[in-house]
Amino acid sequence: MTHAATEHYRKIFDRRTREQLHVLAHIKRFMERLVGDMSFRAALSASGDNPRMVTERYGIEVDPMEMLPLWRNSYMKYRFKPECASWPLAVMWDEYMSEMLRHRDMLRSEGEMPMVNPRFHAWRERQIRRCNGELGGSAPSVTHPVIAFELSDGCTIGCWFCGLSAGGFKGYYEYCEEHAEIWRGVIGVASEMFGSAARTGFCYWATDPMDNPDYDRFLFDFHQITGALPQTTTAAPLRDEALTRRVLELFKRYGGVTNRFSVLTTNHLDQIHSAFSPEDLMGVELILQGKEALTAKAFAGRTRARKEKLRAADNNSSIELLERDHTTIACVSGFLVNMRQGRLQLVTPVPGSERWPLGYRIVAERFFGTPNEFREGLQCIIEEHMHESPPPNLPIRFREDLQYEAGDRHFHLRSRNVEHRVDDDAGAISVGDLIRRGDCTASELAVRVIADGVTALAVADLLDQLYAAGVIDEDLDDSFAEQPSERVTGRM
Repeated sequence: MTHAATEHYRKIFDRRTREQLHVLAHIKRFMERLVGDMSFRAALSASGDNPRMVTERYGIEVDPMEMLPLWRNSYMKYRFKPECASWPLAVMWDEYMSEMLRHRDMLRSEGEMPMVNPRFHAWRERQIRRCNGELGGSAPSVTHPVIAFELSDGCTIGCWFCGLSAGGFKGYYEYCEEHAEIWRGVIGVASEMFGSAARTGFCYWATDPMDNPDYDRFLFDFHQITGALPQTTTAAPLRDEALTRRVLELFKRYGGVTNRFSVLTTNHLDQIHSAFSPEDLMGVELILQGKEALTAKAFAGRTRARKEKLRAADNNSSIELLERDHTTIACVSGFLVNMRQGRLQLVTPVPGSERWPLGYRIVAERFFGTPNEFREGLQCIIEEHMHESPPPNLPIRFREDLQYEAGDRHFHLRSRNVEHRVDDDAGAISVGDLIRRGDCTASELAVRVIADGVTALAVADLLDQLYAAGVIDEDLDDSFAEQPSERVTGRM
């Protein structure tokens, strides 16, 4: 079956000629150097009207003079305007990036499952709406995959910027006959229960996939069962270069989403560029994480813990300038599965905070040893935690980040990104005021308002609308809010 996101992604490359792809690959390498290499930026600035000598030194086969709006401050005002046609390479790059952003948005839609699993679908849609108002600058990049798998326990890398504070490496899930059978069974259950939305899954979190030498074999099984090849993100693409190349070969054959390499230092960037040609990396986004890179760090995990140290060490204030309200690197609104531990968690992104320092909330947890137990765990969590209406016997209140303002038979709710105007004219008692006070359950609220002559149907409808909009606080359980670092995990 052909899926829209995969088809769109492949067309991005198939519709371009070999020469166009060659040029685009070298523009991409130019942009990687521009963002990740302070020496490269300095050399460009010092090059005057002959920046080509800089790119030639780095093996980049494009002329920077043909893409001035991408890098020279005085020309950036022409970007995305008709005048930009004078710099064709800048136009080529921006067209490519717009197509990639469109693909990202399509991936978010691929997680929908209103017919296959309506309760999960409604829960995920509610988390998306909440995140759009709550996450700030992180929100547009979050695609809310429905499931993620960890094929190791902990991580060997120990990145200083890890937004999920990944724990130390304790071993990987071997691809033996027994494990392969369990793995294929688990993927089969996910595909059966979530339908095509299972295609959004991927196989890392607070782990590096290259810590598992059998990683490509797990990927292949995932593709055989779901029809999709999961995205790979790794900070160790050179540790086992043969494994990395096997993954990239799978991508060439089956891929429908860009892979990612986290680049830890400028020297690491040099090594990656030396090992892989621009064309090799056309399907790989380099996440420039070095301390001299112009890349924002999410305020979560180790970056959150070391905030003051990072700011003090950054003489150019790039962290201050580029943080951009970047609140989390977590992306899953669904299930996090650790195969080695046999652990199943329901998670969703939230801004990094003292309560949720890793930038995601753990809603529920189960353990499994077989595919049938995995299925039972999924079903129990969905039944117990994916409510269609506000739970009647739990406190009902607005999210803490929302500012409430009462009006005349209406009220406003404002977050960092979104404003809601809600009609509140069901009766003499304001439903909004009662929720803002937060001192009653949904059932008690209904009794108070209905006692004043309002129909139960009207009250229930208003509460359901507010709940579906994601403005009602669902973070009411403290069971997982303060876990030791080795227990709580997250995405790199």
